[in-house]
Amino acid sequence: MHRYLRRIYHKILPSFLLTTLFIGNGIIAGNAYSQTTDPKQLFQVCAACHHIGKGKLIGPDLYGVTERHDRDWLMRFIRNSQEVIESGDEYAVKLFEEYNKIPMPPVDYTDEQINILIDYIANFVPYKPEAVAAAPAVAETEAADDFFAETKSTRRNYGTTFIISLILLLAAAFDMLVTRLIKARFVNFIVMLISAFIMIEITVVEAQNLGRQKDYEPDQPILFSHKIHAGENKIDCKYCHTSVTESKHAGIPPVSLCMNCHNVVREGRHTGRTEIDKIYQAMESGRPIQWVRVHNLPDHSFFNHAQHVTVGKMECESCHGDVNSMHRIRQVHDLSMGWCIECHRNTEVQFLDNNYYEKFRKFHEELKAGTRTRVTVDDVGGTECSKCHY
Repeated sequence: MHRYLRRIYHKILPSFLLTTLFIGNGIIAGNAYSQTTDPKQLFQVCAACHHIGKGKLIGPDLYGVTERHDRDWLMRFIRNSQEVIESGDEYAVKLFEEYNKIPMPPVDYTDEQINILIDYIANFVPYKPEAVAAAPAVAETEAADDFFAETKSTRRNYGTTFIISLILLLAAAFDMLVTRLIKARFVNFIVMLISAFIMIEITVVEAQNLGRQKDYEPDQPILFSHKIHAGENKIDCKYCHTSVTESKHAGIPPVSLCMNCHNVVREGRHTGRTEIDKIYQAMESGRPIQWVRVHNLPDHSFFNHAQHVTVGKMECESCHGDVNSMHRIRQVHDLSMGWCIECHRNTEVQFLDNNYYEKFRKFHEELKAGTRTRVTVDDVGGTECSKCHY
């Protein structure tokens, strides 16, 4: 009996842990999106193990899968892949063995949801710069991809670590109370203690980072380089972000503004004509370019660009980092409340020769008398709750 239990503990349990490692996130996502009909949300379950057009992940690349199989086969496989494998389906068995016999978890989707998911995969177009000319476009695309391949320092996802810690804690507790394979009970106790500590730490870290996206660096519909435009060509930020000095929002430049230069500049040094042609396509179609917003704040937080740029006379780099050196924009600060408050406490207000601060007569008098050497944002109410939350 003990020999059989040891076999379970030492051979079967590791396999179980490996399987859980790969499919745990998919199961969690499946429960979260079980009622939705949004194709992107439905695909989040698949995204834990599959890419579309980017190569293999844990499972095969799904690009072109609707051409390799009919809809009925796909619906049966998505709903419960193990049933298809156990039925002896030759391709399903081959796929199962090729990917280390890691089972794809059954998905609790309705027929309508599965059909929406299949349509999404069938119509999905992987992001690739569009070819304008046959041979040159290929070279342009490869050069652009290499040029924009920046190193990302993304925040680690601790979901898998949390699940493994939980499994270790439960396994140690089960062995201590039931199987008792490990005679030294303090070993189980230490494993449980460390696992609990890791789980608590992950919970605290994830709670603190909820809604924050430091190092967020999304792909954009056009390979636009700030390093070339703002850095090398010295184009002022305010030329493109025209409302930054007088509005809450910095503003996204319209296609017509891009055409001020690209009406003449038709070819980029690193991206060729491919990317600039997208500007012309947007102009001709009348559809705006769907840029992806990088810096986001919670809805309950108020931030005014004009207040900081015009009144505070701050440089864009203070919040956005060294944009002049970035090809693709990345969020360099976490934009947390603590980060903002720290800045307000330490930043000196450009108080003199600034009409906005004329009403603070007491501070002006103290500065002239020499009893005060500086005025911070905190001094003029910059840390009051109602300034940002109203």
